[in-house]
Amino acid sequence: MNPAPTPRRAAQLALFAAAMVLAAPAPAQPAAARPAAVPAPAPAPATPAAAPAGPTASRPLDCMIQPHLVVQVGSGVPGLIESIAVDRGDRVVRGQAIVQLVAQVERAALAVARERAGQQGEVAVASSSRELAERELERARELHAQNFVSQNYLDKARAEAKVAGGRNASAQERRSLASREVDLAAAQLGQRTLRSPIDGVVVERYMAPGEFVDQKPVLRIAAVDPLRVDVLVPASAFGRIAPGQRARVVPELLSRSAHEAVVRTVDKVVDAATNTFRVRLELPNPGAALPAGLRCKVDLGLELPDPGAAAAPRGSSLATAALRP
Repeated sequence: MNPAPTPRRAAQLALFAAAMVLAAPAPAQPAAARPAAVPAPAPAPATPAAAPAGPTASRPLDCMIQPHLVVQVGSGVPGLIESIAVDRGDRVVRGQAIVQLVAQVERAALAVARERAGQQGEVAVASSSRELAERELERARELHAQNFVSQNYLDKARAEAKVAGGRNASAQERRSLASREVDLAAAQLGQRTLRSPIDGVVVERYMAPGEFVDQKPVLRIAAVDPLRVDVLVPASAFGRIAPGQRARVVPELLSRSAHEAVVRTVDKVVDAATNTFRVRLELPNPGAALPAGLRCKVDLGLELPDPGAAAAPRGSSLATAALRP
């Protein structure tokens, strides 16, 4: 008969039994009870190292639609405004009379010049005198050939014929000068009528009838067909835009319809302050359907980096590198 274990020995046996239980393998489970093995996900295909399409995709640029030409209509001579035929917003055509200055003196001067130019009496008298002197000279030559008159008489007839011819020439010159005076008076009268130098729209009216015009403009006219589109392009795109290239322009209107424009000029100097250069496009505008002064977007087909997408998220290696001194 074995002696009873001591308390210390009993504690050691209990600890050994617990360790054996923990080290024993788990009982095998039936195949039906075991969960089906989940296949590991296939590795994603390797992507190219190039940047995503978003930051470098073709994106529109801000632009401004301006009138093709703006002119300040003034007077070449001082005077009082008699009437203004147009107002703000009216369409005008080139050569149309739009402002009339007071011109009573100029009209009277033109009438006098025309009357003087139309006078025929002096020319007729001078012409008749010349013809009479020439006949007298011819008879004097015949008589002198027959020895009926002296040489002195012949010389006198010859001199009178020359004088009559000079008087006739002077009368013709004065008549020609009178015709030129008519042109001068008509030109002076024409200066009292202001005409539109371009086809366009009256943008502003500065003066009213009765005011004195000296050096200030009376009207401002803008040509709106075609329109001018100005856009600032990043310097990185220099050399990729050429005159004749077409682009899509979308004005900031409710319709948001796109219009086709053509590149006309490309600046050859980059602005160092903004690191951009200016491109000017021509936008047809038949019937003045589009107003000038609109903001717009223009798509030149350039793949430019997007400033918003180019910024790396906080905590990334790019952001950390950018923050390093």
